[in-house]
Amino acid sequence: MKQLNFPIYSFRFKNSENKTYIFDEIRKKFIILTPEEWVRQNTLHYLIYEKKYSKSYINVEKLVKVNNINKRYDIVVFNANGSIFLLIECKAPEITISQQTFDQIAQYNLVLKADYLMVTNGLNHYFCKMDFENEKYSFLKKLPDNTN
Repeated sequence: MKQLNFPIYSFRFKNSENKTYIFDEIRKKFIILTPEEWVRQNTLHYLIYEKKYSKSYINVEKLVKVNNINKRYDIVVFNANGSIFLLIECKAPEITISQQTFDQIAQYNLVLKADYLMVTNGLNHYFCKMDFENEKYSFLKKLPDNTN
């Protein structure tokens, strides 16, 4: 897999039936290694090992209903009180992050109400802080560290 714009982490891999799998520390199982999954796993390691977010507060690929349509978010980090601290949308490295990507995460966030958003394709990372009162968001240079 392509080197991403993250520190280099060690991962567990396995091969089965001509497919490569990567171990997901949150879901506690091997997942087929796709370019998007490579970005998701690097993002998870970044959250756990760099930002020190607790694994017990992280959720991966869960269902969210948006306008009565079932969607799946990539990663959510919860606050200790159960509210959502961070919502992350991961794209494969060859996918250019566009306004459409931001529209997608904003749509999810209408339901989830995360304080912070991150959009990444593994090469480019964008961080935003939500301002629900004024219905806007501001870009940040980096994510805040864990406060839980």
